[in-house]
Amino acid sequence: MSYSLDVNILLYASDRSSDRYHAANRFLAHCATGPEILCLPWPILMSYIRIATHPRIFDSPLAPDEALANVTALLALPHVRTVAEQDGFLDAYQRVSADQVIRGNLVPDAQLAAILFQHGVRTLYTGDRDFRKFDFFEVRDPFLP
Repeated sequence: MSYSLDVNILLYASDRSSDRYHAANRFLAHCATGPEILCLPWPILMSYIRIATHPRIFDSPLAPDEALANVTALLALPHVRTVAEQDGFLDAYQRVSADQVIRGNLVPDAQLAAILFQHGVRTLYTGDRDFRKFDFFEVRDPFLP
C-alpha cells in the first residue's frame, strides 16, 4: 500500500506561526515510522522549496539550505520514494481530468493527480478539498478528527 501527501502538509510543518504546525509535525512523524510507502512527487517537493523560502508567502521563510535539508531528510527515510511523470503522462492527465474543467490553480493539482495515477497511488493526504474532484483518489484530511 502506498500514499502521498500534498505540499500544504509540508508547509504547515515548517510554519511555526500556523495553527496547524503541531498537527502537521505529528502527522509527518507518524509518516516517518512507515511501513507504508510514501510517494512524493517531484512537483510537490519543488513547490515546498519554492513556497517555504518565499518571503511574500511565508511570514518567516526558511533559508534555501533549510528547505533543502527538510527535503533531504524526508528522502532519506527508507520507505519514501520519489515519483515523476512517466511515458504516457499526457494520457494519464487527460484521464484524471476528463470530467473537469482544468485551468488556473487546478492545473498543478491535475498534474499531481496524473503522476500519482500513473504510479498506482490512490490515497492522498491533503487539506485541499479540490483534490476530491479526481474520482480515483481517496482524499484524507489529516487535520480533521
